[in-house]
Amino acid sequence: MLSALSITNIVLIDRLDLDLRTGLCVLTGETGAGKSILLDALGLALGRRGGAGLVRKGAEKGTVVATFDPPGNHPVWDILREQDLDGDDGMILRRQVGADGRGRAFVNDQAISTALLRGLGETLVEVHSQHDERGLLNSGGHRALLDVYGGLEGQVGGCAKAHARMCQTSQVLADAQAALRTAREEEDYLRHVRAELDELDLKPGDEEELDRTRTLLRQGEKIAEALRDAQGALYGGGEGGGGGNSGGNGVEQRLRIAQGALQRVAESAGGALDGAIDGLERAAVEAMEGIEAVADAARSLDLDPARLDSIEERLFALREAARKHRVSVDDLAALRDDFAQRLDTIDNGGQRLAVLEAEAVATKAAYLEAAERLSKGRVKAAKKLDRVMAAELPPLALDKAVFETVVSRRDEDGWSVEGWDGVAFHIATNPGGAPGPLNKVASGGELSRVMLALKVALAQNREPASLIFDEVDSGVGGAVADKVGERLARLADDTQVIVVTHSPQVAARATHHWRIVKQESNGGARTTVEDLDADVRREEIARMLAGATITDEARAAADSLLQAAGS
Repeated sequence: MLSALSITNIVLIDRLDLDLRTGLCVLTGETGAGKSILLDALGLALGRRGGAGLVRKGAEKGTVVATFDPPGNHPVWDILREQDLDGDDGMILRRQVGADGRGRAFVNDQAISTALLRGLGETLVEVHSQHDERGLLNSGGHRALLDVYGGLEGQVGGCAKAHARMCQTSQVLADAQAALRTAREEEDYLRHVRAELDELDLKPGDEEELDRTRTLLRQGEKIAEALRDAQGALYGGGEGGGGGNSGGNGVEQRLRIAQGALQRVAESAGGALDGAIDGLERAAVEAMEGIEAVADAARSLDLDPARLDSIEERLFALREAARKHRVSVDDLAALRDDFAQRLDTIDNGGQRLAVLEAEAVATKAAYLEAAERLSKGRVKAAKKLDRVMAAELPPLALDKAVFETVVSRRDEDGWSVEGWDGVAFHIATNPGGAPGPLNKVASGGELSRVMLALKVALAQNREPASLIFDEVDSGVGGAVADKVGERLARLADDTQVIVVTHSPQVAARATHHWRIVKQESNGGARTTVEDLDADVRREEIARMLAGATITDEARAAADSLLQAAGS
């Protein structure tokens, strides 16, 4: 509910504070008093287009503050939470417009974009006027309105889930088909490269091992010479090629001779030579191990030039393959595995595609079933709405009008989470005329009454929002105006309805009545709003009946209207 509206320096309004209430709230006043200014100011707070032209002459800026008290389950709170905005202190929308045309928007004193302000405003308030291209005149929202009217939200949710699954499986299938096409285009190349890589017999660490062996073979002569020198030194003269015991004066033999000399006198030395004897024993053993290791190295040394050529050829082949495929030698094995996997996709692609195609067919069938069920629900709801509208229109002087809810099936490229239906409200206001879009067929006055009839028909299923009607009674009077007032009052049983009207029949049914007055002084003009008590309200309705001169007959007629309305 819109609980308060504060306007500062907007056109003819210098300062205005209006406390609003639930029920049917009526705003009346003479032509030119400023009723449209009040609605324009409210529209500014709701995020509609502003501009420097709205700022009162001589003021630096204009400000409008709209305070709301939405219930805890109102969807506007979800919007605040999604934007991480504070809503603990209620809902206060504020809009400033400078004399230079630049403006700022706020919710609960937190700066926001104008687009977000407009989204909040559209959730809190529905404004209906003869030239309003949003709301009920926007066919883009008719499908959602029909779904709410028909209680089809659950079916819409099921259709959305089916649509998501259909799109997912369809995309997976499309990706698999594209991958298979690409793989088949490259099949010859893939098989050729894989064969080359298989022929290389790749092993982890190949390059490092081959490089180490090549270095060893290239230095073979130097290594052999060093081994010969080592053996000569170890065996004391000869080249030592005869094994560990050859050479008459080898290191190990000399150590044993020294050990034997000490052992012969060890007993006489009383243990003084035991340490030396043990040390020579250890040295002899280690010397023997070293001698045998040098001999083993000499025997294992392979100086075959053919082996060196083979290793260099393999190392070249590996590095050439790595350069060719722009990877390191160590990554060649991973490349081979990738090519093998892509070839496996080709070899087994048909089978996998068959599985994916079956899944896509199944999920599409599930979507079609959900969309068909939802469509039938919409057709049923549309017929019900058409019957209700057929009863609502005649009392509003639209007895010749024909209202039709058009549910049409869209082509496949128009299918969505909300099914395949397009929904539009059409009307024919003249006998024999073909129904067409609301804003293309109905005149301004007719359109306002059609909007009212629709709101009455849809009222029980609508989201809680304040309703504003601007001159919904335009072009009608007498009994028809009374029917308009009756329906507005019926709407106001469940929500706040604010009406700008020239009709005394509508004003008589108000729960709360305000009069908009333009006052002129000192060459200027200002608009104010008066909250009318019972006596002043009677005079205002009499004025609306009689015009400038209020007669006793007009007062009596006003009393009659108020009494009939139960006010």
